[in-house]
Amino acid sequence: MRLDRNFANGCFIDAASDELIAVTNPATEAVIAHVTGATEAEAIAAVDAAAAAQKGWRKLPSAERAVYLHKLADALTECAPAIGAALALESGKSVADATNEAIYAGQITRYHAEWARRIEGEVIPSDTPDENLVLHREPIGVVACLIPFNYPVYTFMRKVAPALIAGNTVVVRPSNNTPTSAFEIARAVEKAGLPAGVVNILAMNHATAEALCTHPKVGMITLTGSVGAGRKVLEYCKTNIAKPSLELGGKTPAIIEADADLEKAARDLVASKTTHCGQLCTAIERVYVQETVHDRFVALLKKHMSAVESGDRSEQPSLMGPLVNDVSRQSIHGMVERALAAGATLETGGRLPQGKGFFYPATLLSNCRQNMEIIQEETFGPIMPVVKYRTLDEALEMANDHQFGLSSVLYTENYRSAMKVANGIEAGELYVNRTPADPYQGFHAGWKRSGLGGDDGKHGMLEFTQTRLVVMKY
Repeated sequence: MRLDRNFANGCFIDAASDELIAVTNPATEAVIAHVTGATEAEAIAAVDAAAAAQKGWRKLPSAERAVYLHKLADALTECAPAIGAALALESGKSVADATNEAIYAGQITRYHAEWARRIEGEVIPSDTPDENLVLHREPIGVVACLIPFNYPVYTFMRKVAPALIAGNTVVVRPSNNTPTSAFEIARAVEKAGLPAGVVNILAMNHATAEALCTHPKVGMITLTGSVGAGRKVLEYCKTNIAKPSLELGGKTPAIIEADADLEKAARDLVASKTTHCGQLCTAIERVYVQETVHDRFVALLKKHMSAVESGDRSEQPSLMGPLVNDVSRQSIHGMVERALAAGATLETGGRLPQGKGFFYPATLLSNCRQNMEIIQEETFGPIMPVVKYRTLDEALEMANDHQFGLSSVLYTENYRSAMKVANGIEAGELYVNRTPADPYQGFHAGWKRSGLGGDDGKHGMLEFTQTRLVVMKY
């Protein structure tokens, strides 16, 4: 059975304790690997190594840091089959999807490498005639990167690449559900020849994670995770006033206007809701349908949702894969049962399957109301609740009447409707006539409880910098 060791200060390290973290294939429930759990002393040593390496890394011209990132992008692409094989086993994804995720990780690494000559400061006019104000962009130092289970390879480089090009070093904690792919990335780091200590990767329990995040040399913590995890990170940040960057929960609303291409919208929404069993931060989580097309659209959703079959994607890649674990499955099923008890109508799905694997069927609920738990709380699974509305103003009000504001979707052929929603939606993103895909040259940032800061693009890279104002008299 596979056994992975932690990676720190440029090498895989021998375990200092007997703690092993079991990694389970969610499609079969079989334990497929163990990874060594880092001790608090190992986590502290990794931060110290990162802090020592950062002194030299930040002094490299950014163009030289970019050379290393391009080499890392090459290594990720070359290692994509091995990374994908590990990811497929630990996540339940198909080998093709998992391998593509590794290739995309290489692409976002190359994208951020190209910021090397574009990290710009500012010259600001002074009120004094013999004075210049110069604003510099500088790295923060050591960044703790906390990676989620759902897209652990892409998110790994989504955080690490901009941190590195800005001159920081990193200590990465992968999810304990999907850590083996992170150690395949460590092999790509070795292959690329990055200086020792620049990238450190350690699996760990929560107590060790706290020791990592509250280390006084950690200047920033970046997380993709739940609101609860975000609150915990904010507590960690308070210890040393570290900078937080948080992408938290989402409850993406999709507004379907009467003039929309209903067939396309139905196919798109079902694909969004069933990709990786709905375990995407921006997957469609609630659907608002204009009343004159409501019944027709629900029928289309039911047709497409009913056609989705679940199973082991290593055998049939076209199937919908499993949820991450049984805790998640039981939580989702409980939400469905409570929605039905509150008056929702089950159109399809909603039954716990028999047999091995943490599968849950694509589930469509109609006759939902705005105040239902299924509309208000994130499911993070293949559940699609539908609410009927009369006017676009009403739909926009319901879409905004929410704790989350990560992404949003509108289907319409009317540019006036599109502009109304674009100017009125309370979310960090709006996708018109398509579902979310997080272009890495954009800026993926949430409103409300969906987070602080953001990822991707120029603004995502600048998250990993701090400013210094130099006031020069002459």
